[in-house]
Amino acid sequence: MIDRILVTYATRAGSTVEVAAAVADSLRQRGYGVDVKPVEEAPDPAGYQAVILGSAIRMGQWLPGAVAFIKRHQPLLNQMPVALFTVHMLNTGDDEPSQTNRHAYLNSVRPLLNNPEEVYFAGKMDFSRLTFLDRLIAKMVKAVESDNRDWDEIRGWTPEILA
Repeated sequence: MIDRILVTYATRAGSTVEVAAAVADSLRQRGYGVDVKPVEEAPDPAGYQAVILGSAIRMGQWLPGAVAFIKRHQPLLNQMPVALFTVHMLNTGDDEPSQTNRHAYLNSVRPLLNNPEEVYFAGKMDFSRLTFLDRLIAKMVKAVESDNRDWDEIRGWTPEILA
């Protein structure tokens, strides 16, 4: 039985930490013991029965800290249930190109894990939380400030790995 879950995340502008907190709160309400920690704190998955790992997308890929967490703990992660959540602003549609592009976000980490569960959540673009360079890039690609997170979807997600 899974009773201790690590929810860890990599974020650039804070949207992913808010999603991680909502997922953790929802799991706590279902009776799970959950710890939420950023990957930058180098949390150790030992002692947990499952890991839920999330990352924002930058330049079409998971953030390097999230990838490094998987590489560092790959042997242990491959012995336990793992679910991955991605927070992104593009490719949110149900059309085939969006699904293909969304699926590609995890191409660098999917081969490192034993069939992890995957979910994708629309994110938030808040220019005030971005670095100067990220704001410049966002404006170059004509990004629009918006919060597209579906809190009911996020809070309602219970990874199948916990069944």
